[in-house]
Amino acid sequence: MTDTARETMHYVRFESPHRNERGHFTGVFGLVNTLAREGKLTQRQERFRRTHNSWYDAAYADPSTIDPRVYDHRINPGAAAWFRSSAGHLLERVSGYLDILAAHGVACRRVCSTDPGRVVYEDDVQVVVVPYT
Repeated sequence: MTDTARETMHYVRFESPHRNERGHFTGVFGLVNTLAREGKLTQRQERFRRTHNSWYDAAYADPSTIDPRVYDHRINPGAAAWFRSSAGHLLERVSGYLDILAAHGVACRRVCSTDPGRVVYEDDVQVVVVPYT
């Protein structure tokens, strides 16, 4: 994609409003997966998480399987995935994750941008960027 075309594209990310131990904002999937690892999800929430994580895995590529360096903290510090706003079929399923976070009192915000950072990976539904400093 050209820089001009990228500038007119809108991107969406759901993330914690609080920085994690590395100084970055954990995304919605990471927040819910953390609750699962900590054993905090109800059976219904865990079923939702597993079913929808599997759906997302099938619906779009995991950038790190295409380029293992994408999320390498030394090469791309703070790299984070953003949905393209045109990926409505992916965005519409996020609400269930947001419901789980709300039930556990975990804050999550929606962030929109036309230029979220330096692009290190892109496909038709997402970009991974290193935020500008």
